[in-house]
Amino acid sequence: MTEPSFRIKDMPSADRPRERMASQGPEALRNSELIAILLRSGVRGASAVQVAESLMGKYGSLTALSRASLDDLRATKGVGRDKAIGLKSALTLAQRMVHEACTEPPLLDTPERVADLLREENRLYSVEQFQVVLLNTRRKLIRVERIAQGTLDSVIVHPREVFKQAISANASAIILVHNHPSGDPQPSDADIRVTRDLIRAGQLMKIEVLDHVILGRKTTSNARDYVSLRELGHFYG
Repeated sequence: MTEPSFRIKDMPSADRPRERMASQGPEALRNSELIAILLRSGVRGASAVQVAESLMGKYGSLTALSRASLDDLRATKGVGRDKAIGLKSALTLAQRMVHEACTEPPLLDTPERVADLLREENRLYSVEQFQVVLLNTRRKLIRVERIAQGTLDSVIVHPREVFKQAISANASAIILVHNHPSGDPQPSDADIRVTRDLIRAGQLMKIEVLDHVILGRKTTSNARDYVSLRELGHFYG
């Protein structure tokens, strides 16, 4: 005989996440309680809150949880196909909300602003992703294009792909961006060579390459989670 599911409504009123949200607001709830509301019910002797706490214990943070695939989520006891799809949908919507936060195209005239724009998206990538930020004459964002996907520590970039997107968008200038999944944002020799090749190609196309920002993570030795190759002196003129 199948064991009964544990539902949030079977919990004492004071312990129900939905009831607490209604009376105290969402800020009063822990991450696991918010996840439990999405899961709706537990299974086989575990409540939705217990399943949610198991997920948070396994992944440690919402960022890590958002990286999990549907199959990864389903590997947790109590998370079936529908629950995994619902949770993945909510986490994806949260990520997209970050991109809608600006009511007008942001001004991207410093590497810090570029890092702020793309930091959250790039945290989700487990391999290198090369992106180009397309800008108008006022250094405001037109759009971001993903140019190439690589491996854990390298990515191959073709200048024609970079500048095809820039020409299509009628961009005046571009900023190169890629991530280092290892967490260390310091450029490799290959990063520097690619940057200089693209600077030269941009000069021929009359499209200025303003910077190359590499995103990583903060550490005790890195006060910032990104570096700017322009600030490091790898741009000329």
